[in-house]
Amino acid sequence: MPWTHRSFWIAPLIIAAVLAILAAIVARTRLRKMYQSQLGQTRRERLFLASVGFFVAVAVLRGITEAIHHGLGPFHDIDIGDRHIHHLVWGILLLLLVGYMWLLEIGTGSGESWRWAGRFTSLIYGVAAALTLDEFALWLNLKDVYWDRQGRESLEAMGLFGALLAIGVFGKPFFRAIVSEITRPFHHNVRS
Repeated sequence: MPWTHRSFWIAPLIIAAVLAILAAIVARTRLRKMYQSQLGQTRRERLFLASVGFFVAVAVLRGITEAIHHGLGPFHDIDIGDRHIHHLVWGILLLLLVGYMWLLEIGTGSGESWRWAGRFTSLIYGVAAALTLDEFALWLNLKDVYWDRQGRESLEAMGLFGALLAIGVFGKPFFRAIVSEITRPFHHNVRS
């Protein structure tokens, strides 16, 4: 089984280590107060954590797949028999798991949901999205084109999704400022 081989655990362990280091840095520095003041809203914090999970996972996945492609380090593909297991499979399974947890209102910020569960599921969602979208070209073309020209479609999908997450986190104040600026002349006339 793939989970008994050490290669199966390398990517999740590296991703978890990077996320743990980032969390420790935030928790033990002045960043903690900034984090709490800027991301106090549960929804905004979940978007931010999904973004962090996504971008960390993309960096780790791309690094590991490059290493596998060039035969560097202890990295290699995961196979069951003669079948190669693409990492989008793990991404889909994690997306299903997080979706199911959210259906049960675990980590949604509603009802009896715990804040730590929201943080955890948001990070896992971001990681799962990266695992899945890194092989977007595979599911678009129904063949392994990761290292071909069509493999660029995965990069484009990840860029689009990453931008969408970033807009969700940072966009509200920006768009609010734009609307305020556009409507400012009308507010001035109303007061006169």
